[in-house]
Amino acid sequence: MSDKTPIRMLHDRILCETDTDAGERRSSGGIVIPATAAMGAKRLAWSRVVAVGPHARSIEAGDKVLYDPEDKAEVEVQGDTYVVMRERDVHAVAADRLGDETAGLYL
Repeated sequence: MSDKTPIRMLHDRILCETDTDAGERRSSGGIVIPATAAMGAKRLAWSRVVAVGPHARSIEAGDKVLYDPEDKAEVEVQGDTYVVMRERDVHAVAADRLGDETAGLYL
């Protein structure tokens, strides 16, 4: 997005790229699971952060975040679709910079 329109997020909002392959998934055994085979349980999704508001404390651009795709707001910017959410709507953050902290779990 660096060669496109600059976007400044406000407050604790974050802007994430949507997963273009969100429809299909692959099992650990290599079986492709189509989007039409939706499971009964709620499924969270990972997305890469593109822009962060000045009041977001734990998230930086380039991090991967885990969020609920049912509670998302999508926006289209110059043909690309992004997700806008508040920092509090993020369930987890995955980033190399977090390696020094002791979180107890590794995702």
